Amino acid sequence: MKLHHITFFVVISLFLSCTSDQKIETAQKDKDLITYVNPFIGTGGHGHTYPGATMPYGMMQLSPDTRLDGWDGCSGYHYSDEYIYGFSHTHLSGTGVSDYGDILLMPTNEVNFNNGSNGEKGYRAHFSHDNEVAEAGYYKVHLDTTNIDVELTVSKRSGIHKYNFPSAENQVVMLDLVHRDKVLDAKIEKVSDTEIVGYRFSEAWASDQRLFYVIKTSHPFDDILQSPPKQGMPGARRSALTFKNPNNKPVIIKVGISAVDVEGARKNLEQEIGEKSFAEVKKIAQDTWETQLDKIVIESDDIDYKTNFYTALYHTMIAPNLYQDVDGRYRDMDLKIYQSNDHTHYTVFSLWDTYRAAHPLYTIIEQDRTNDFIKTFIKKYESGGIMPIWDLSANYTGCMIGYHAVPVIADAYMKGIRDYDVDKAFEAMKHSATRDKLGLDYYKELGYIPVEKESESVSKTLEYAYDDWTISQMAKAMGNTADYEEFTKRAQYYKNVFDPETQFMRGRFRNTWFAPFDPYEVNFNYTEANSWQYSFYVPQDVSGFIELLGGKDKLEAQLDKLFSANQETAGRHQVDITGLIGQYAHGNEPSHHMAYLYNFINKPSKTQEYIHQILTTLYTNEPDGVSGNEDCGQMSAWYVLSSLGFYSVTPGTNEYIIGTPLFDKATINLENGKTFTVVANNISKENKYIKSVTLNGKNHPKSFINHNDIMNGGSLVFEMTNTATDWGTQDENIPVTEITEHKIVPPPFIAKGDIAFKGETKITLQSVDKDATIRYSFGDKFVEYKEPFTITEASQLRVYAEKDGKQSVTITTDFFKIDPNLKIELGTKYANQYNAGGENALIDGIFGTEDFRTGTWQGYFDSDVIATVDLGSVKDIYYISANFLQDQKSWIFLPTEVEFFVSTDGKKFTSAQKLVHDKPKPADKPSVQKVGTAFNTKKARYVKIVAKKLGVLPEWHIGYKHDGRSWLFVDEIEIK
Repeated sequence: MKLHHITFFVVISLFLSCTSDQKIETAQKDKDLITYVNPFIGTGGHGHTYPGATMPYGMMQLSPDTRLDGWDGCSGYHYSDEYIYGFSHTHLSGTGVSDYGDILLMPTNEVNFNNGSNGEKGYRAHFSHDNEVAEAGYYKVHLDTTNIDVELTVSKRSGIHKYNFPSAENQVVMLDLVHRDKVLDAKIEKVSDTEIVGYRFSEAWASDQRLFYVIKTSHPFDDILQSPPKQGMPGARRSALTFKNPNNKPVIIKVGISAVDVEGARKNLEQEIGEKSFAEVKKIAQDTWETQLDKIVIESDDIDYKTNFYTALYHTMIAPNLYQDVDGRYRDMDLKIYQSNDHTHYTVFSLWDTYRAAHPLYTIIEQDRTNDFIKTFIKKYESGGIMPIWDLSANYTGCMIGYHAVPVIADAYMKGIRDYDVDKAFEAMKHSATRDKLGLDYYKELGYIPVEKESESVSKTLEYAYDDWTISQMAKAMGNTADYEEFTKRAQYYKNVFDPETQFMRGRFRNTWFAPFDPYEVNFNYTEANSWQYSFYVPQDVSGFIELLGGKDKLEAQLDKLFSANQETAGRHQVDITGLIGQYAHGNEPSHHMAYLYNFINKPSKTQEYIHQILTTLYTNEPDGVSGNEDCGQMSAWYVLSSLGFYSVTPGTNEYIIGTPLFDKATINLENGKTFTVVANNISKENKYIKSVTLNGKNHPKSFINHNDIMNGGSLVFEMTNTATDWGTQDENIPVTEITEHKIVPPPFIAKGDIAFKGETKITLQSVDKDATIRYSFGDKFVEYKEPFTITEASQLRVYAEKDGKQSVTITTDFFKIDPNLKIELGTKYANQYNAGGENALIDGIFGTEDFRTGTWQGYFDSDVIATVDLGSVKDIYYISANFLQDQKSWIFLPTEVEFFVSTDGKKFTSAQKLVHDKPKPADKPSVQKVGTAFNTKKARYVKIVAKKLGVLPEWHIGYKHDGRSWLFVDEIEIK
């Protein structure tokens, strides 16, 4: 028997030796990869992509416009539409806010300056998807109404239209500069009968976008400018071009654009297209796309998988966008013109989304471009005063949270991508993290952002903490010990919004927990999410998060609940929360790392289950094939990385967490000339579990790989099976992110007790660190907290915690005593997310500010406010007032009228005062209005306030067309 065992061992050894020495062949493409790109994916549902022609990271996006406004019209196109208004030259991909759609051209058969959106005859045309073609770098459609065929293709900064009219007569092209957003200034100048130049300055998401253009035509035209007085604007903004084309040859229109000036647009057009034919430009565009897509070659028998993959890869490559002319000039954040031959300048950085997966993907396949992205960040910092959060055409949009240019730089630096001014980059990173706006002042002072001081306080605290960790890692690598210590401490501030009782991340409202609490509720404490969707966001210190929860089993239980929870949300309707598996919302970015957290707790098979489910059910080869806004490549980057078998849970660690591969084979063709090939043996829809892994022929039991493993080239081979295995389950083989140095002591919180109270309130203090000592004071002397204590008067409480010689920050809380004789009865129901502290909020002595999201206003949706105050006894009353908030952009309007009633018995009320507001007029800024005046003294015990809602929004309001209704926000009632 021993001999048989030895023989068996030798055979196995020889087999393993052969396996490790066997060269893995790279993946081969079976046909041109651009044939697998389906630009219609994401144009339906809420994907917000466009189907038109663009180049990789190009300046121009030449695409049809089927929709003029609305959330699902952000890209200008929606698959459900039946009419095309025209073809404009700039579009955003997958955003949640609308902009662009510049310089609209529309071929038609008669002069008509009306676009037809009002239901009257106009230049828009009906079309059918049966006669529509979209490819990488090319678009074609037949306009049914006019029987005109349209083809579009592009270069980087220029594009070319090809129109085939049905006859030589009535060949008209409308040029519309008023299309879509608000025009600040515009110009149409006819240079010759084959050339027009001009500009369009507009206001939308970007408050001052500037675009210049040059249009050259193949045939001469006569033009008619729309009468400016009709528009009430100086200078024409629309023109009708009637072409002279007796032989009815295709009309070719070439367009160059620039953010600098007309001369820049002209150079862009001449150098990129010049005298090239439509076919030549199309071939260059599609050859360029083929080269781009060739960066990753996959093998799979599933055509839909291949289409989903290459469309996703395509979508990761159409933003950010080139924002520099061929001569090196560009417009920057101060709107001045700069020249650079040392870098390529870009715009459209959707960083809240893309730092998670898109930019980590770029560190693998776009290292040269990543250097230019970072150089762009530095230039924007120098010209605009801060690095971008979400910039658009040399404008800061003020959209989204965090300072996520920071992790993009840190992740690149840690991966050895450093062809930029590192010291200047680090200076810009620290600068972003040390401002005093967007809650950062409180974050720096207290270690968290209080609900009452800043909206979206929980999300901001969590995301700032991660960003700070990336600064600490770069500081450490640079040998900067002081900054490493400071930002390592700040990276732990996530602990300050963790509630140990509920096990969720919650808002701290005057150092209590925002209540009542519902983890399903979407409210102003979170960014486009609820507590379920933010309570797992600690990628920089998963081990610390596990410790807060009480162990790996607790994190596993929470994750299990997340994926199996009821899919309904409470609170306000948030259109971004889509692609739900339980409360995991793949349609929005805060959830994107969650399924991979099982790897951190020795349960990689659960990661494999959920990743496979997401890949195969939430990405489809359909117009509605993306489960949420595509977000400038982030949704697609998640798919690209995850389908290869790994994902960037914590950019800055240089590690990718292994999920489960989707394809038989995939090869990444790296810029350094090397290749990295992923093989999945025995893969099928059932075989989604990993049996074993080899890296470069050697056993790889770890459930993660390193960035250098990829960049050095080689192979990652998976053996797949149909049941869960113990691969990657041992402690030594799981990924770990852990902060072990410069540990902080989190400040204590008020676990029980009322900030505004009648009579007395009992206070219970707690800390997330059970071993910390809590101290408190009502004056100068602090005493150790041992048991709950009672407050009977208005007072100021100060608390801190200490442990191992370290002390937390001191938190101060003011307590308010409500007149015990006062009672209030609410006749209408407020929205819980805007409860302002509950039933007594309108008589607690705490006044709201101009920001409705700070928790101090009581909000009523499409409802009157009826409140009755009981003074406890009959008194002489001569003044009654209530504060109301107006914030029209948030659909909050003043009441149409407010009437105050008084009564001695609570049954029979008489009117003391009635105040009627004028019809609302547009107001850009929020304001607080005190409604009420003095009147002749009246005796009363009861005071009733009735505030009438506006209800249906005014016709001039953006919400009117969506059948919008108003909110009433009320605060303190004062009675004298």
